[in-house]
Amino acid sequence: MDIIIVLDFGGQYAHLITRRIRDLGVYAEIHPYDIDLKTITKIKPKAIILSGGPGSVYEDNSPQLTEQFLKYTIENKIPVLGICYGHHLIMQNQGGKIEAKTKKEYGRTNITIIEPNLIFDSLNIEETVWMSHGDQITELAEDYKIFAKTDTCPIAAYGNHDKMIYGVQFHPEVSNTPKGNKILENFIYKIAKCKNEWKLEDWINKAIEKIKKEVGPTNKVILGLSGGVDSSVVAVLLHKAIGDRLHCIFVNNGVLRKNEEIEVQESFQDNLKFKNFHYVDAEDRFLERLNDIEDPEEKRRIIGYTFIEVFENKTIELEKTNPDIKYLAQGTIYPDRVETSATSKASAKIKSHHNLTLPDDMMLEIIEP
Repeated sequence: MDIIIVLDFGGQYAHLITRRIRDLGVYAEIHPYDIDLKTITKIKPKAIILSGGPGSVYEDNSPQLTEQFLKYTIENKIPVLGICYGHHLIMQNQGGKIEAKTKKEYGRTNITIIEPNLIFDSLNIEETVWMSHGDQITELAEDYKIFAKTDTCPIAAYGNHDKMIYGVQFHPEVSNTPKGNKILENFIYKIAKCKNEWKLEDWINKAIEKIKKEVGPTNKVILGLSGGVDSSVVAVLLHKAIGDRLHCIFVNNGVLRKNEEIEVQESFQDNLKFKNFHYVDAEDRFLERLNDIEDPEEKRRIIGYTFIEVFENKTIELEKTNPDIKYLAQGTIYPDRVETSATSKASAKIKSHHNLTLPDDMMLEIIEP
């Protein structure tokens, strides 16, 4: 199956780029910007997309491409698309010039397409796009052509067909760029020549088989079930894969929605017939520790660590009668990792997630379908 990798330079849209590519029928996943060439060789991507980011490419300690990255992609004929920060980074690497501009650009604007080539195929000469930048390319590297411009940004898109390298200043992944999906579609199908062969339904079956293989025929799995979409989806996948060898722990942390603790128990015990569903009422403990705490991040930290404490105690209790519990399952999704700055050293933390702040001395193996 074809795969596209998205390198995360700290942009909060990195996971959205991945989602858009998957929606278009090609499997995609996020990797840190400093991924080594051996890993890329092992993955064998059909194309690579460089995300946006909050920094400036000329700043000290700004995230950079590894030294041989573009040489490698050119030699191996791997198409590369840079978006916003990635757009600047490619051009800096290739010998162009990037400068801060006094007039920043944020919001909708119109681009004029100068080269209606493969990446802009089927688009009008004038299109609406979403901009969010303070820097601009002021000088293009040799052998590159300007593909699009705006009134304030003379190099809004560029490319080199021979090197299979392209860059756009705007964000095609957001809904505010109406033809953004078409641009991404052109890149993955007309330039990268990907096959449309990834479907969510296929992924579900493969995920179930992968769980069966990883867990084995006798081991058991424990899962912290919140009742939300993420952990609930993982619970159903695991239950389909290993049945009653799944143990779910549902902790009442005192800040659930009205009647949620009742509804979750009814859904999993009565409707979905989860045999090993364990309810822990820790409302008083959570609320006591949250008393007089106003800072949102501190509240999340307290909830996270208190949850781990309660979860650990229940796990120890269950292990006495279920010694085959070997795995801890989690419903971690890309936004969790992006918000906790786990997909890239360049990412800023938005908020903590307890599934990404686990204790170092934990003995169970992690499984994250």
